[in-house]
Amino acid sequence: MLHIPVSRWGEPYKSLDIDKVVHFATGEALAEVSRANGGLVERDMRFAKRARDMLREIPIKELMQMVKKAADLYTKAELPLGTGTQTPDQFVRMQSATTGLPEHMCRFNMEKNHFVLNQMEKILDALTRGLDLSILSRGYGVEERGVPVSYQAQSPVLGLVLPSNSPGVHTLWLPIIPLQVGLVLKPGPQEPWTPYRMAQAFIQAGVPRQAIAIYPGLGDVGAAVLQHCPRSLIFGGTATVEQYKGNPRVQAHGPGFSKILLGDDQVDYWEKFLDIMVDSVLVNSGRGCINCSGIWASRHSKEIAAAIAERMGPIQPLPPEDPKSALAAFTVPGQADAVNSQIDQDLKEPGATDMTDKFGARLVKRERCDYLRPTVIHCDSPDRAAAKKEYMFPFCTVVQCPQNKMLESIGPTLVCSAITEDPKFQRDLIEATHIDRLNIGPLKTIALNWLQPHEGSIVDFLFRARAFQFDKVMLKP
Repeated sequence: MLHIPVSRWGEPYKSLDIDKVVHFATGEALAEVSRANGGLVERDMRFAKRARDMLREIPIKELMQMVKKAADLYTKAELPLGTGTQTPDQFVRMQSATTGLPEHMCRFNMEKNHFVLNQMEKILDALTRGLDLSILSRGYGVEERGVPVSYQAQSPVLGLVLPSNSPGVHTLWLPIIPLQVGLVLKPGPQEPWTPYRMAQAFIQAGVPRQAIAIYPGLGDVGAAVLQHCPRSLIFGGTATVEQYKGNPRVQAHGPGFSKILLGDDQVDYWEKFLDIMVDSVLVNSGRGCINCSGIWASRHSKEIAAAIAERMGPIQPLPPEDPKSALAAFTVPGQADAVNSQIDQDLKEPGATDMTDKFGARLVKRERCDYLRPTVIHCDSPDRAAAKKEYMFPFCTVVQCPQNKMLESIGPTLVCSAITEDPKFQRDLIEATHIDRLNIGPLKTIALNWLQPHEGSIVDFLFRARAFQFDKVMLKP
């Protein structure tokens, strides 16, 4: 059987503790994965500075060419994987088999990663606001206007505690290597495939293997990564976000609670925007934080909910290899049951109506996995409990709310697509500090601009601008 070892800065390490990664539908063991522990992470962090030192020996422009080469290797090449190799088709099948995502969605996410790697020069230019990247490499320099500047890396490595639910999150860490910062990756239990394949693509393209460490394991490994890496990203639920709120060392990514707001000047024409609303909820099986979980309107809300339900309600689970498959499986036992029970509990509240109820049972149980079919709930007020929920499948609420009450009621929102031409409403939206990404106009919440930061700039998180002056005799610019 294929064995995937811990990767200790590029050196394989086979642990006595082994976890099996199994096919969600058949139970077939696809690979065994060595399990790291927190102590191993702590010991290995003494080599974190070496990771950055080795990357700084390579000019950033060369690293960007390497990641471009890695883009093609990732999508086209047969790459090493533990004791064996893996083709792109095998990668897609394995990722689908363990995460529950349909295979065509895995291919789509693969192409998304390729795009980010291939456009790295433009992306870094945008994220650094046009800064000469050699300044980040040296730590100091002179801007075009002649002012001395200094940017200090806050960590030699970036730690990542990765999820299993959506491979799309990996786009967030792809720019790190070109910034000459090492990677410490803790993969999600059901999704070791992308971190290992991407690491091999980097290495085959010329990136030093000593710049990347991968530690599969349990919760103690994630805790050790967060404790010992001066800068880390973690993905989780609301509780995770609250736990690390205000911690400058940790950037926590949680539920998006992304929304579409229909302004009073456009809501009477809601049928024109139906495709945008449906795609925002449904694409990628609703698993992303940028998927829409709430549609807000001052009127026609029940008609809107009924129309979305008509489009999504009939969708049934299909085999993962079916190109028409729109739903991902829940592969963790009991997870779908818990979500289904929570939704049923919220529907007991007067004013919350399941608009997809007539299309059949929401929970579809299989022998080794479960599915939740698309669910659309109409809420007659923002006060309904359901209006504040987000789940990892195509779920959305359509909330009736006066326009002048929307911004005070929607709560934290990762992506807001506001369909309005009202100048005052637009101005209020622009000033709303609880909206992270703002779209004005009929734009899908899932339509990202890769030249803009996602939940804060990773460059600002990793580098600190500081006051700097120097004598040109003693220090050459």
